[in-house]
Amino acid sequence: MPLAGAAAAAAAVAFLSPAVAVSSRALPLRRPRHLVLRAVASPPASKPDAAPSKTGKWQWEFENQPVNIYYEEHEPEIAENVKNILMIPTISDVSTVEEWRMVAKDIVRRNKELGYRATIVDWPGLGYSDRPSLNYNADVMESFLVQLMNSPNSPVANADGELAIVGGGHAATIAVRAAGKGLIRPSAVAAVAPTWAGPLPIVFGRGSDMETRYGLLRGTLRAPGIGWMMYNVLVSNEKSIQSQYKSHVYANPENVTPDIIESRYELTKRKGARFVPAAFLTGLLDPVQSREEFLQLFAKLEGDAPVLIVSTLNAPKRSKAEMEALRGAKGVTKFVEVPGALLPQEEYPLAVAEELYKFLQESFSARR
Repeated sequence: MPLAGAAAAAAAVAFLSPAVAVSSRALPLRRPRHLVLRAVASPPASKPDAAPSKTGKWQWEFENQPVNIYYEEHEPEIAENVKNILMIPTISDVSTVEEWRMVAKDIVRRNKELGYRATIVDWPGLGYSDRPSLNYNADVMESFLVQLMNSPNSPVANADGELAIVGGGHAATIAVRAAGKGLIRPSAVAAVAPTWAGPLPIVFGRGSDMETRYGLLRGTLRAPGIGWMMYNVLVSNEKSIQSQYKSHVYANPENVTPDIIESRYELTKRKGARFVPAAFLTGLLDPVQSREEFLQLFAKLEGDAPVLIVSTLNAPKRSKAEMEALRGAKGVTKFVEVPGALLPQEEYPLAVAEELYKFLQESFSARR
């Protein structure tokens, strides 16, 4: 390893030493060697009761570069008076449509006066979507979401102007930011365990000296050769993923199964898997830089669209504080709590589905 690469690796290890839970799904870092991140050539087979009705790829164009975006649809048995839901995974090293499958299936199978069709979409650079070496940041992810919702050939193009967005973590906050700018016009927004601060900035701050170090780490992770080496040391190993899931991603360590860890580990091995995590870890995917800005995003939706906040009972302290700041905040229509930590939709899908279903019924009924 060249001397410069060795220094960068040493700097990364120093960055990751605090045993602090932070406001992101994969990242309170407990040991210098561990972080979390990865992917496979095609999605693993779903459990029969959670299998999507349809899967496909949508081509997103960014800077004249086509990027194949993976999506799956969950259709109701009765296709009358059906409303549409877009579900977007929590942004993290191991982000995947799989986290929403059981929630989608539970909501879709409820055949009441209003029915629902759920479309789950992987972010570019994550899950089962292509992972090109783009300069990922919050603006890029916002641009993707805007094009997804507004493009005439996207998987959610035929929503008849009524599309609810459901997102977790940073994904929810990016959606709220886009809606506040008027770039998208969702019928309703549900933010599940919403976050805004990446792992390193929330622990070490955003001073100019730290931003310089973040840039060095980010550049090293993106570099050929040394980038994969560092990524494998910091992120791509099953023990690290299991440790993080048990410590703060899930509330109950007994719910972390070998199948989940294996699936998430496979996500960290896809070609280009390190590019989005390099941005996420160092704060480039943060949609805002303070709690005040976080609250202002939601305030901008006051009177425009109903907003549900789904907080969790066992979120890490820092993440929990940001969620609690939204209780009673301007622009927030409803605030509820469910079991879980940073990924309740995967750990307690039925509890999350129940709250989402009630909110959707209330929101769409009010529009009739």
